[in-house]
Amino acid sequence: MLFSCCNYLGARFSMGLCISKHQDDIDNSDHNAELVGGNVTLITTKESWDAKLSEANRDGKIVIANFSASWCGPCRVIAPLYIELSLKYPTFMFLTVDVDELSEFSSSWDIKATPSFFFLKEGKQIDKLVGANKPELQKRIISILDSAK
Repeated sequence: MLFSCCNYLGARFSMGLCISKHQDDIDNSDHNAELVGGNVTLITTKESWDAKLSEANRDGKIVIANFSASWCGPCRVIAPLYIELSLKYPTFMFLTVDVDELSEFSSSWDIKATPSFFFLKEGKQIDKLVGANKPELQKRIISILDSAK
């Protein structure tokens, strides 16, 4: 099933509609708990992003960066698959970037909607997928794996 993505510029998905997001609506205690797990690393600082990219480069791993938000319905829908894929494909490094925690950084990646998945090799973008399209996410991962053989 294909879910539409939320417009990142201050909206959230609610009952099929994107509505204004209010900072007060976010429970900061564990608002990202459902977006991470398995081998997915939550990125909340530029320093942790840089460290993970350096690690991926050193280990020869392709990075899949999921720019996501806890208030985004489609992000929450695709999160369990993303976690499952992180366990199934350990040759990739799976990161989730919290667009609220890193709003300026996310803007530098031209994030206009969440979720947005960037595929990076040696720090350079090799592919991009916008939206919570489960079959397409799996297809892109398999395609990248096949091209690396």
